[in-house]
Amino acid sequence: MSHPSAFAIDLPADLLPGLRRGETRAFERLYRLFERPVYALALRMLGDADEAMDVLHDTLLKVQQGLHGFRGDAPFWGWLRRIAVNEALMRLRRRGRLPDSAPLDVVEIIDDTQLAPLRHAEAAQLERAMTALPDLTRSVLWLYHGEGCTHEEIAALMGRTPSFSKSQLARGTQRLRDLLARPLEPVHAP
Repeated sequence: MSHPSAFAIDLPADLLPGLRRGETRAFERLYRLFERPVYALALRMLGDADEAMDVLHDTLLKVQQGLHGFRGDAPFWGWLRRIAVNEALMRLRRRGRLPDSAPLDVVEIIDDTQLAPLRHAEAAQLERAMTALPDLTRSVLWLYHGEGCTHEEIAALMGRTPSFSKSQLARGTQRLRDLLARPLEPVHAP
């Protein structure tokens, strides 16, 4: 059974017209609606809270600046999610983890697959293990499992081949199994 994307949020009928008119309240509502899914996606892809916050802000700024280009042929949340994914991938490119030539706006991301709900302790352990993975591997795993992207879509986003995505997924899955098989050190507050 698949779960809907955290991004699958229907906008209230008055929100898009308010956004297009530049109303501050409309942007505040938009921020509140999409703050968590954008931040969570960026954090899972980048593994860095500060960068995830930057992606959140940059994404919503680009949404605000690009509203004139949103035609409404697809759900608003899908358009916003694609911007968030592209922002996170651009940060990985700046780190030198992805090639500069990868196309950014050619993929419509599928929404069917989500990670199964995990108990809190398992989720925390998985989060720590994901953070231990290399940026590129973590991003492929999240795009595939968390966002439901196909290998072809991941390849297009990263400027690679579908077999690259498949091998990263296989290696990353094995590495996660290895990390989860051994007890992780508990996280202590400073």
